[in-house]
Amino acid sequence: MPTPLDHAMRSRNAFLAFTGLVTGVAVWAIWGGDMFPTSPDPTGIPEDWSREDLRRWLAARNLHPQDSDTREQLLERVKANMRIPRQ
Repeated sequence: MPTPLDHAMRSRNAFLAFTGLVTGVAVWAIWGGDMFPTSPDPTGIPEDWSREDLRRWLAARNLHPQDSDTREQLLERVKANMRIPRQ
C-alpha cells in the first residue's frame, strides 16, 4: 500500500518544483548574483551632491542615514566620515 510520501515522489509537481529550483540556482550562478548592481559613489565636492547622493554615500558605508535627516545633517555626517586626502 503506497504512502503519501510515495505519491509525492511520483508527482509531476515535485519534479517541476525541483527543476525550477535548479534553474533558479543556475541563473543566479551565471549572472554572478549581481543582477541589480549598485550605482557608483558620487564624485566631487559633497556640497554639490543631492540629498539622495548623500544618503547613498552614507548607506554604502553602513552609516545608516535616517529618512528624517535633513540635507544639512547628511552633509555634516558625510564630511565627518570622509577620509583626509593624503598629499
